[in-house]
Amino acid sequence: MAVKIKLKRLGMIRNPQYRIVIADSRTKRDGRAIEEIGLYHPKENPSRIEVDAERAAYWLGVGAQPTEPVLKLLKLTGDWQKFKGEPAPAPLLVAEPKADRHAAYEAAAKEALSLDAAATTPKKPAKKAVKADEPAAETPAEPVAEEKPEGEA
Repeated sequence: MAVKIKLKRLGMIRNPQYRIVIADSRTKRDGRAIEEIGLYHPKENPSRIEVDAERAAYWLGVGAQPTEPVLKLLKLTGDWQKFKGEPAPAPLLVAEPKADRHAAYEAAAKEALSLDAAATTPKKPAKKAVKADEPAAETPAEPVAEEKPEGEA
């Protein structure tokens, strides 16, 4: 059985995301895979490329043939050069980790609490509650118009 290291496409329209997989050469592009050894997300800046170097070295060692796109990715990560015994390439660019939203919220909350009370709008005075002992001021009742039956004029 001929084994290939190829890309399996995932994602939506105009947002491709790939898995680097080991599969039989006769299977479809997105068909059944023997093993997943990495990720490739080309739309991120910089592109996200993750390869399990140990598994890639194993499969290359037992004769799996990478497709052209996978070969380029393996050369970028340095796994191909390690397999061939060549010098390693320059390290990949890695995206900065995203800021922790929880920590940012905590910092903003502390800053808001530390502001002077004068900087905020003063509260309105509370309305006085009606005491239960005092009778409520009665309003004059409006005269109720008497209803006439339908037959009478």
